[in-house]
Amino acid sequence: MNAANKRMESKRLDHLGSAIFTELEEWKLEARMRGKDIIDLGIGSPDLPPSPRVVDALQQAVGDSVNYHYPSSEGSLEFRTKAAEWLSWRFGSEVNPVDEILTLMGTQDGLAHLAMALCDPGDIALVPDPGYPIYAGGLALAGVEPYYMPLTSENEYLPRFDLIPVDIANRAKFMLLNYPSNPLAAVADRSFFEEAVQYGLKHDLLIVHDLAYCEMTFDGFRPPSILSIPGAKDIAVEFHSLSKSFNMAGCRIGFLAGRRDVVQALRRLKGNIDYGVFNAVQTAGIVALEEDMETENSSVAAVYERRRNLFLEQLTLAGWYSPIPIPKATMFVWAPIPAGWSSRQISREILLETGVVVIPGDAFGQQGEGFIRIALVQEEARLLEAANRIGQFLQARIHS
Repeated sequence: MNAANKRMESKRLDHLGSAIFTELEEWKLEARMRGKDIIDLGIGSPDLPPSPRVVDALQQAVGDSVNYHYPSSEGSLEFRTKAAEWLSWRFGSEVNPVDEILTLMGTQDGLAHLAMALCDPGDIALVPDPGYPIYAGGLALAGVEPYYMPLTSENEYLPRFDLIPVDIANRAKFMLLNYPSNPLAAVADRSFFEEAVQYGLKHDLLIVHDLAYCEMTFDGFRPPSILSIPGAKDIAVEFHSLSKSFNMAGCRIGFLAGRRDVVQALRRLKGNIDYGVFNAVQTAGIVALEEDMETENSSVAAVYERRRNLFLEQLTLAGWYSPIPIPKATMFVWAPIPAGWSSRQISREILLETGVVVIPGDAFGQQGEGFIRIALVQEEARLLEAANRIGQFLQARIHS
């Protein structure tokens, strides 16, 4: 066979992510060609900068020549110590910064590599549906079989542990949970995590909790950490991100904390892949965590709570066809769509006719069909304009 005819990409790539994100770029180009002003409420990328104190710390650290040596793949002990201090302050969770915390290039880095570090091809992992795409993507890279746990409004978007077949639970290496949730904006209370820990202990099943949105909560709700549950450190690890909580998405920094052998397995894998997070970014991360511990209330939460209130009120006034559940957390709105439309169809039509970008729910799994995800990542005036445009679309296409 001529080498030019050989397939030059792995079949694993067929299982990564969703074609919808490629399609969205094509739809945006088509909308621009129609002269539409694009309001992008698609990708959940914060539109605000870090605090001035964090930016100043980063600028100073960038000017320090010592930071241009290779950093360690596990992260500086200074950052890990500050992360452990923050976990104790924020949640009452006690972890050893020496061997129970691993610095990451954002939580997506850890989520993408975790299954490679823990599983062998053919193993099973339990993942939510709908769920953040890298959950299934990381399994595909590792050759791990996903067992999807359906999340439905009838159970407040929490998994039903009693519906998971016992043989699946016993065979599975780990279960992925994410509360507050992307894309669902759902939350879970302490009793749910107590149940999850007991379920993990019963089935010798690692619980992996993605807590990327812990500081983006509203109406007085404060999400628990699974690591604050007694006995959890024997059966659980938790991902934390500075991307959303401190507007440091472009810096690429987060961490994994919890069960030592799991943290060390990922550390060992990543020690063969990369040299870790730029030390200047870790210095800025330390300042972000310090600043948070000195502050009574999260400023980022106040911003998104205000945006949530304004956007949902205006969307209702503009004519959204049915009530939208008011999220208690995250930067997302998970909105049911009118009957007779698919998620992908209505997302495309909204973009082409109004210029507003939203994500179809089926990009996050089969259970996402019938919904769209709206990210509140624009300033308030643009969010109000987006709500009005969507309302006009509904009046013309749905209510006429």
